[in-house]
Amino acid sequence: MFFTVVEILVVTIACCAASVHYIHALQMGRYQLPAYRQWLSRNRDRILKDNVLWAFAAALARAYLPVVLSMFLKEEEFRSALSGWLVLGLFTALMAWITWRDYTMPSRKPFVVTQRVRRLMTALFLLSLAATTLMAMMRPISVSPYFLYALMPFMVLAAAAIMDPYEARLNAGFFKSAKKKIRAHADLITIGITGSYGKTNVKFILRDILLKKYKVLATPASFNTAMGISRVINDQLKPEHQVFIAEMGATHVGDIKELVGLVRPRYGILTSIGPRHMDTFGSIENIASTKFELVQGLPRDGLAVFGWGDDYINRLYALCRHEKCRIGMDGDSGAFMRAENLSYSDRGSAFDMVCADGGTVRCRTRLLGVYNVKNILLAAALARKMGLEMAQIAEAVKGLSPVEHRMQLIPGDLTVIDDTLNEDADSAFEALRVMAQMPGRRIVVTPGLGDQGGRESDVNFALGTVMADSADAVVLVGRRPFTRSIVRGMMQSGFSRSNLHSADDMDDASEILQEISEAGDSVLFESRIPEYEEE
Repeated sequence: MFFTVVEILVVTIACCAASVHYIHALQMGRYQLPAYRQWLSRNRDRILKDNVLWAFAAALARAYLPVVLSMFLKEEEFRSALSGWLVLGLFTALMAWITWRDYTMPSRKPFVVTQRVRRLMTALFLLSLAATTLMAMMRPISVSPYFLYALMPFMVLAAAAIMDPYEARLNAGFFKSAKKKIRAHADLITIGITGSYGKTNVKFILRDILLKKYKVLATPASFNTAMGISRVINDQLKPEHQVFIAEMGATHVGDIKELVGLVRPRYGILTSIGPRHMDTFGSIENIASTKFELVQGLPRDGLAVFGWGDDYINRLYALCRHEKCRIGMDGDSGAFMRAENLSYSDRGSAFDMVCADGGTVRCRTRLLGVYNVKNILLAAALARKMGLEMAQIAEAVKGLSPVEHRMQLIPGDLTVIDDTLNEDADSAFEALRVMAQMPGRRIVVTPGLGDQGGRESDVNFALGTVMADSADAVVLVGRRPFTRSIVRGMMQSGFSRSNLHSADDMDDASEILQEISEAGDSVLFESRIPEYEEE
């Protein structure tokens, strides 16, 4: 009986800990149960392979290890006890390894142990403990508690469903409190930033520029939902703050309208429109109309700043009835703020920032790529409208730090550009264009671009053609199906096969890189390492 109790508790704890991957997926989907069910459906094969396999293996080992031990041990009671403890120990070690693997896995949005996660884990533990106890105590035939691991993806779903009504009530209270607090801050300048791409970078760039004149509070990187923004307002907004910048994310029509009702922004920045979260929005038109909710929610004396080079952005700019301005590049006379004479080097980017009000300044930054320059222009345009001098803006731009793993310039014996968290094809092509201007031999290390909406073959073929003109050597990582498309694109563009290398994983790629590179070379690490799906 003692062992049974220990087995139930240890298996329950181990399985709950090993469910961090599923809780992370729920968190990535903003705790929306339909989004999590879709994720389970997309990852069904992997779940069946891993969870069911290990659960059955542990159950079979528990049942048949005493038979194997009977060849060496005579005493049945000792044999049964030894096999039980051995299997429990091995299973616990396996769960610990899975927990560590999933917790440390590189991710676009790292797993955060919030108060909500702790409450969910508590519910998951109690639910799992009841299930494990029921399986172990069933009569006349008991079921191995190790089968719990096969059920964990669905136990997380059940625990989330149980907690959902409580979380909804709790969130409503946080939202109401934040709304009241921000209304009481009458002199606060509020800014909303939304868009399919670039909103996080624009937010931090704008924060750093405005700090030259104002006391600024900006939401952290992953706080772009109603509850995330409410938490920042409730916990961090102080009377001394003069400006509050809120990044506004959306997965459904109406999400931005809700955030506008909370923050009531005076200024809005619309960065871009693209096919993100198509499974919940349904169409690019719905995405555009949802992002435009920010502009529609501005007050009469509000100002909207629009991105550049996007057909949908251009249409929304034309529809805007508020004061508005937009950014541009090289000679775009209709832009309020534009960049000219853009160039790249191993020290970053350099360009002339030209404002329609007559201000001009030379800017240098460690940020790379035209996308980063556009982000700087968006922030600079609003900063200029808010009274900052061009020299102040240029000084702030010079001190900007690259975002980790997104066109991150890392100087050294090798000039490294780390773009490993990129998942967008246009951004990858831009990284290669930047690479073409880097010093020394140019080496690209990439697994290719996955998750391209069924266009993986075409996108990676195009990637190969651009790579052929931008790189002197290429290391392809992994054995993904569309890797052949990259090779085909490179070969058809005249790239030498002798400069093309294949690696099984990043460790293998690192060894190849050491062999083929030398001081003064430039290396681009492009796209994410192959891993399990996150969304």
